[in-house]
Amino acid sequence: MGLEKIVPAISLIAVLILVLPAFLRSNSKLKQFLTNLSIWAIIVLVVMIVSYFILK
Repeated sequence: MGLEKIVPAISLIAVLILVLPAFLRSNSKLKQFLTNLSIWAIIVLVVMIVSYFILK
């Protein structure tokens, strides 16, 4: 695994560590948390699908 794959992975993990506590604190109710989580999951899936077809 080259450095061009390791550095982005480390930066994404660092961003997740920085954002996750505030995300969990702001979504204290389970219904609100699941709604926001599903919205983010849809956004991530759309970005992955679009990037797959563009980079293919």
